[in-house]
Amino acid sequence: MSVEPPGRRERKNAQTRRALAEAAQRLFLEKGYDEVSVKQIADAVDISVPTVFKHVPDGKEALIFDDGVERRESLLAAVRERPAGVSATAALREFMAGRGPFVADPTPEVRRLTELIVNTPALRDYSRKLWIRCEAPLAEAIATELGRDPDDLTARALARYILEIPQFLSDEPDPRAALDTVFDLLEYGLRGAP
Repeated sequence: MSVEPPGRRERKNAQTRRALAEAAQRLFLEKGYDEVSVKQIADAVDISVPTVFKHVPDGKEALIFDDGVERRESLLAAVRERPAGVSATAALREFMAGRGPFVADPTPEVRRLTELIVNTPALRDYSRKLWIRCEAPLAEAIATELGRDPDDLTARALARYILEIPQFLSDEPDPRAALDTVFDLLEYGLRGAP
């Protein structure tokens, strides 16, 4: 079964969405999130404000984020495609270590974007919303890996705790060390790593 390449309309929509994201990011970094209007972003891309909302119905804060599909699929792949002998929790720790404030040596552009998100309440809240949208599929993947029912409370709790980590730890003085502390707690309990 072959997959049809995207049609002209889909390609044009993706191109417009990309242009909006690039313009929003540039303007937010230059002026600050609160100083940029949707109209300014629309003008930068030469489209109308209603067209912006056609492409990004969640509003201004959604402009610099993807739709969350890549995030969800990457989380699930971290659990399902992890190497033999690696726990689901360890695989998710590694996944989170490569995201936002937990990246060990980010480029200057990634650092500026991460700081913008962490320091802007609307962007930070929207980012959390995208993480929490992943809760049910992540819990199901964890439950499957543990050999439990898809609605297992332990798997659901672990998924929720992990997905709250970016919001909970992003403003810690050393987010990466805080990430390891929380994952040690999740993996080994209060007694700590063996």
